[in-house]
Amino acid sequence: MPQFKQRALYRLATASFLALLLAQTVSAQSVERFKQFGWETDFSKSNVDLSSIQVNLPRDGIRSIDNPKFVSQASAADWLDEREPVLSLEVNGEARAYPLQILTWHEIVNDEFGNTPVAVTFCPLCYSAIAFDRRIDGEVHEIGVSGMLRHSDMVMYDRTTQSLWQQITGEAIAGEYTGKTLKKYPAQIISFEQFREAHPDAAVLSKDTGMDRQYGRNPYPGYDDIDQRPWLFDGRGDKRLPPMEKVIGLTLDGGAVKAYPHSLTQKKNVIHDTVDGQAVVVFHTKKGAASALDQGRIAGSKDIGSTGVFSPIVDGDALEFSFRDGHFQDAQTGSTWNIAGKAVEGPLAGTQLERLTHADVFSFAWFVLYPDTGLYKD
Repeated sequence: MPQFKQRALYRLATASFLALLLAQTVSAQSVERFKQFGWETDFSKSNVDLSSIQVNLPRDGIRSIDNPKFVSQASAADWLDEREPVLSLEVNGEARAYPLQILTWHEIVNDEFGNTPVAVTFCPLCYSAIAFDRRIDGEVHEIGVSGMLRHSDMVMYDRTTQSLWQQITGEAIAGEYTGKTLKKYPAQIISFEQFREAHPDAAVLSKDTGMDRQYGRNPYPGYDDIDQRPWLFDGRGDKRLPPMEKVIGLTLDGGAVKAYPHSLTQKKNVIHDTVDGQAVVVFHTKKGAASALDQGRIAGSKDIGSTGVFSPIVDGDALEFSFRDGHFQDAQTGSTWNIAGKAVEGPLAGTQLERLTHADVFSFAWFVLYPDTGLYKD
């Protein structure tokens, strides 16, 4: 072998060895850092670079709500403005509202719908509100706030094995459950008024949490600004959109993901698309929920509308929707539909569109955690 090739191979082997040694050193330092905070996670199992996980607060420094109480809509109206955003979730035919004025301070609610245990989550730094099934391999787990961030997104943990879970993806990134993914339930952020219209008898999460917090106040005033820089974000930027522009991030059961920029959805109000062979329709009302991260008082924040993503297929036929007079209407029957995807007037009154799992997320977080996501363009 020519001598220059031998030298090249030697340099390559040396560089690879040094890189491996550095990675092992960084990993060991990261594990030691976690242990100093009392973590007993099995860090020998991980599918991410542990140095990418930032430890910002002690475990449960942000306390989840583990025994939630609920009140009637009439009672909630005493302290919840009609424009305020709530996470609307329906499981097994029962709907509940989780006001973001509460979720912003606690980030996770461990709840149950009959025999179905769910974790309702919200990461303020990413604006990602997502609901998960708390069963892992058939065992029910309680989910807590780890006090860690990865790419500015909340890292959750289960209190049984202390495995760490990425909130936006629902994937375990370290610990015994590494590689497993929590099942998501379709949920959406809408205004309290829209929730009351869609689910008039449904309950609302109570401010009676057993903890003293400034519910109704935004601890991150001014953060929902397209000209802002993401806080505590150390991931790679993506040139497709400004990092603080929101997208409607869609995830399908088959694994396909796609992002719809708010700058387009707010203008068009209705977008028909096909994702991985599946027909989808995206709704975005002109008026709806106030931002939870704009003004110091959420009720006084800017209106950012409300979104929903659904299958447009009803009885085997694909409906075509438009937005008129503040409501959605299908061309085939002229029925009127609300933001929750339910027909409220016309021949199809009472029909519910199939909800698809989505979240309204700052684009920086969606792009870094779903780097292969498709991006809708007009």
